[in-house]
Amino acid sequence: MEAVLAKYENQFSEYLEELPEADEPVWILGECYNVKTKKSELLSDVRSRLWFTYRKKFSPIGGTGPCSDAGWGCMLRCGQMILAQALVCRHLGRDWRWDPEKLQATEYQRILSCFLDKKDSCYSIHQMAQMGVGEGKSVGEWYGPNTVAQVLKKLALFDDWNTLAVYVSMDNTVVIEDIKKQCQQPGREFRPRPGACDREEECVSEALHLHTQRPLDWRPLLLVIPLRMGINSINPVYIQAFKECFKMPQSCGVLGGKPNLAFYFIGFIDDELIYLDPHTTQQAVDSESGSAVDDQSYHCQRTPHRMKITSLDPSVALGFFCKSEEDFDSWCDLVQQELLKKRNLRMFELVEKHPSHWPPFVPPSKPEVQTTGAEFIESPDKLFESEEEFEILNV
Repeated sequence: MEAVLAKYENQFSEYLEELPEADEPVWILGECYNVKTKKSELLSDVRSRLWFTYRKKFSPIGGTGPCSDAGWGCMLRCGQMILAQALVCRHLGRDWRWDPEKLQATEYQRILSCFLDKKDSCYSIHQMAQMGVGEGKSVGEWYGPNTVAQVLKKLALFDDWNTLAVYVSMDNTVVIEDIKKQCQQPGREFRPRPGACDREEECVSEALHLHTQRPLDWRPLLLVIPLRMGINSINPVYIQAFKECFKMPQSCGVLGGKPNLAFYFIGFIDDELIYLDPHTTQQAVDSESGSAVDDQSYHCQRTPHRMKITSLDPSVALGFFCKSEEDFDSWCDLVQQELLKKRNLRMFELVEKHPSHWPPFVPPSKPEVQTTGAEFIESPDKLFESEEEFEILNV
């Protein structure tokens, strides 16, 4: 297996090209760059993203399981990257940049420690793989974007430091009412303004003007939208809307890739996607509790990879981070203007009210058990969603 992976990695590096000196702007997670004049700033931005790859020689998962995730953990690593980006924005801000020559902030070190390959790190490969058992995935089995999103949603319940709300949409539908219920601190209620609206468009517009809460009452939100934008390949009618998502200030990237090859997409230039590739096997980093983590291997210091958008597998998960309620309202406004009103075929729906034919929405809460999370595994027959339950978008 290692020989095969090494061959893949060497082949990939041969095709690694410099970013073209094009007039087309480059978009990276809501930031726009001109390659001709801002190339160093662009590469600094990409290099600052936390990069999680295959690792080897970590403690066995579950005590007797694998000591490496090479060959099967790429989507889990991409899930770690999209969550890490949300945490960086939450604690350090989108404008934060990594400088290997400087002492890193305490918050940065703490974020990184959440993802170390140890069983007691809240978002480690150990925790994610074992929590995946509750999603019907054996340890060592390959994941899709939707399954990883469900795993992140459950693990976030045990993370008392970040207090992140992870909302995973269903049936290509984002429900404003449900998100506000989940993100509001205990004791606050979602109350639309007086006067019910009859049409959905009016309800959405109504929700966008709700500013009744103080910022401190809002739990930072990682919004994940699993989609299938076609059957065997991405439908070209969705490409422009897909690219618009990377322009939004709230963009947290996209989980996706090719069959059995997961990538973390962070932007685009023209008709090519820019992504971080987890398919590099590195030694697990051994860090003692309380000591600074050697972070050199957690940042990709090469020119970013690119691939044609048309080569993308249609199964993806969009990610957005909203630090405040106003931030979420702004995202809703952008979706209305750029994705819903301008497109004949919509990638997803944004509705204000919880659909009446759905089961009642109950905000997820931390189970009343003494556990780190990986041991809390739901019975598969209680699961509401699975990887096969994507709704194929109308074409």
